[in-house]
Amino acid sequence: MDSHYSYLIDLGIMLLAASVGGMISKKLKQPEVLGQILVGIVLGMGILRPTEFTSHLAEIGVIFLMFIAGLETDVSEFRESGKSSSMVALGGIVFPLAMVAGAVYLITDDLVVSIFMGVVSTATSVSISVQTLREMNQLRSRQGVTILGSAIIDDIVGILLLTALIGFVSPESGGSLLLVGGKILLFFLITLLVGFTIIKLVKNYEVQFNPEERVVTYAIIICFGLAFLSEEMGVAAITGAYFTGVVFSMTSQRHRVVHNINRIANIMFTPLFFVSIGMGVDIFGAFSAIGIGSVIIVFSILGKIFGSGLGALLSGYNLDESLQVGIGMVPRAEVAIIIANLGFRLGLIGQGELGAVILMVLVTTLSTPALLKWSFSRTIKDRA
Repeated sequence: MDSHYSYLIDLGIMLLAASVGGMISKKLKQPEVLGQILVGIVLGMGILRPTEFTSHLAEIGVIFLMFIAGLETDVSEFRESGKSSSMVALGGIVFPLAMVAGAVYLITDDLVVSIFMGVVSTATSVSISVQTLREMNQLRSRQGVTILGSAIIDDIVGILLLTALIGFVSPESGGSLLLVGGKILLFFLITLLVGFTIIKLVKNYEVQFNPEERVVTYAIIICFGLAFLSEEMGVAAITGAYFTGVVFSMTSQRHRVVHNINRIANIMFTPLFFVSIGMGVDIFGAFSAIGIGSVIIVFSILGKIFGSGLGALLSGYNLDESLQVGIGMVPRAEVAIIIANLGFRLGLIGQGELGAVILMVLVTTLSTPALLKWSFSRTIKDRA
């Protein structure tokens, strides 16, 4: 067999693993995403290696996932949750940063390393929570909307904090904080303009759209375009994808786009994304840093639950709902690893701290789906 086509076997194995892992997880009454990540870890232990091709397909998976999250967002609720999202994001940044930085400083006595690890711990990877909330039909709940809004704010503030830190300790490597802030502002202005234009076009030319194909194709094109633009502007690609979904959620074509994108994403792309997360975990490297890793895991989880939970509590949520929001902000994945790798390349942290971040990502990614399901099932039982 021509090795040029070996990627087909890789994709087949990954999709089969995702299907089996998701099925077993569901049988055990756990979210499917948990099983998909776990089988990815097994595959990554010598069975398969992530390739550039499979990584790109996985990236499309997370872009589709956030696009769907945007499509399923109730814009009026999103506007109303602006204040609570800001409070949740603020608590979810300040508490983990202070707790992790303080704990690491006591261990290493190195101010730069401790602050950097604190910044890494602020990153929220909302894709894990989004998929779990979707499986439980809670994505459009008040808590789900707040988690999404808070994660976007987290992302932007995290980028600015990272830029400020790198600019301070390594001026030749860091960009201007003002420049980064300007680019982020420009991105949101462009998004507003694009959104307004799309809503007007769909309204004025709705009759000309082919109900089965054309509007969905255009939606994907715009989603990919804004995802690329957001990445180029210094904001994560998933933010551009999410806001494209929000824009299309305000059009009359919303249900058609949701239905078709769900089919495309769920058949192939999102399972590949969650399997690839597991495959990307260096399990042996992670466990070699179990000492400092354990400290970071404990404080990064407690920091998000207490910080984001307190923000939710102060915004009018009850204790159960605040706990759900706090847990929804716990997972860290690709963003934390990207930041940690950057710090390692710049010499800001060592191999031990990099391994500790991988361990934190592994534990928070695997624990969040089960914790979210537990926190929501508790309130459902109480109501019953």
